Amino acid sequence: MLWASLAASIATLTLLLGLLYRPMGDYMAWVYSSAKNLKVERWAYAVMGVDPAKQQSWRAYLRAVLYFSLAGLLLLYLLQRVQQWLPYSQGGGNVEPAIAFNTAASFVANTNWQAYSGETLSYSVQLAGLTVQNFVSAATGMAVAVALIRGLAYRRSGVIGNFWVDLIRGSLRILLPISILGALVLITAGVVQNFNGFTQVHTLTGAQQLIPGGPVASQEVIKELGTNGGGFYNANSSHPFENPTGWTSLFECFLILLIPFSLPRTFGTMVGDKRQGYAILVTMAVLYLGSMAALAAFEFSGHGGAPGLAGAAMEGKETRFGLVQSVIFAATTTLTSTGAVNSMHDSYTSLGGMMQMLNMLLGEIAPGGVGSGLYGMLVIAVIAVFLAGLLVGRTPEYLGKKIGPSQMKLASLYILVMPLLVLAGVALSFGVPALKGSIVNESLANTGSHGLSEVLYAFASGANNNGSAFAGLDASTPWLTASIAVAMLLGRFIPIALVLALAGSFAAQDKIPATAGTLPTHRPLFISLTAGTAVLVTALVFFPVLALAPIAEGLM
Repeated sequence: MLWASLAASIATLTLLLGLLYRPMGDYMAWVYSSAKNLKVERWAYAVMGVDPAKQQSWRAYLRAVLYFSLAGLLLLYLLQRVQQWLPYSQGGGNVEPAIAFNTAASFVANTNWQAYSGETLSYSVQLAGLTVQNFVSAATGMAVAVALIRGLAYRRSGVIGNFWVDLIRGSLRILLPISILGALVLITAGVVQNFNGFTQVHTLTGAQQLIPGGPVASQEVIKELGTNGGGFYNANSSHPFENPTGWTSLFECFLILLIPFSLPRTFGTMVGDKRQGYAILVTMAVLYLGSMAALAAFEFSGHGGAPGLAGAAMEGKETRFGLVQSVIFAATTTLTSTGAVNSMHDSYTSLGGMMQMLNMLLGEIAPGGVGSGLYGMLVIAVIAVFLAGLLVGRTPEYLGKKIGPSQMKLASLYILVMPLLVLAGVALSFGVPALKGSIVNESLANTGSHGLSEVLYAFASGANNNGSAFAGLDASTPWLTASIAVAMLLGRFIPIALVLALAGSFAAQDKIPATAGTLPTHRPLFISLTAGTAVLVTALVFFPVLALAPIAEGLM
């Protein structure tokens, strides 16, 4: 019964995504390629002093990304520090400096890691700070992906587009219209959208409880659509005001997957060969379905007396919707850079929790975050083509662009950044005596292998810009607040810098004709090689620490 329900839900998602793959992908390609600007866009360019017709080199593009993100970081930090004096503060005080910095870094990096309770932030901060960053951080990821596409499509060009144009178009033409429609859908389903503050109610046991309202639906849609994940409430998408019914849970998964699974079509359209987009799409889908099946198998066959009586491992799951919707939501959010949860990941079986870690440690490329999933997969494709070129003894090439030492150095550095941040964070947490004392005595609710899993999950989530957590870990301590914030920022912007440098190196090249030794990058061999490369890199890097944490726990 569980497997049949899972298959029906996946088939529904596949149908909806399949129907929108072509129109959505082609629309996004048009948005980023059109020479026409809307009136509101021209007004924005005039205010910013931007010439929309002038394209940027990869260095200028990167500077624009960094300057804009720094401004967002400082503004969001400031909003939290003066929260109590802003309208609609609901009597809340100012956020303490460490948590404010962690939150600002989190939302600017499209991570939405929450070291605070969602209800503690005022409506003003939620709307003017968090929701705005949900839009622009997602639009930034899409812009970087499109810049890499242009690098592969352009010939002998020193430019890869204009960041300000890509940012504004992604926000106004793609994210905003879908968010408005999605918010209306969620409001009709019962998601809260008001400024009513707290309502006092009497419970069935005679106690009194304060129930917060707020502008929830408007933040909920962009939280999922932009693969952000920060919940308006501390319970995130398990809260009935954020996710009231079974079909809204599936609808939110659809929103999470819509843009990442449509961007391969955008890629194929912009490079002039739609078969390339299908190859990337199939690679993503194979990894997505494989991970989903493994996670479901571990959770459906949970061991122990209580799981046996319940029919499955039900601790921490979303009992309103059933185990299937919890598994789909968990797999979808950890395979993308979405920190939303409708169940508690810390309560999954040890091997089920491992699958969620692997989803993030894979680099979140199946299909990954908005924009970041596509450019991450294209970097893996470059490495796969290079390996194939070595096997046949010729210079490798991808879409007519040579992959030489410079390109491979950039791609190699890209795949090393995240493992370095994750493993260094875990090693310092347990290797430095003072830090270990803080972790063991203040942060961990569990010791042994599961405690290690909680810390590993936290750094994997931060460095991959996911934002979900094993709830048994208290990450509000000074060390974890600071270190995870740094991991989020470095895990976001160092890869972006490397991707833009790679885009610039490709854009400067001319295209070379395919020969008999060129690997066709639209056939099953390429798909298998790319998927295998992604899995192999992850396995080689992370198997030792996984063996000490979730695997050891699962074998006990």
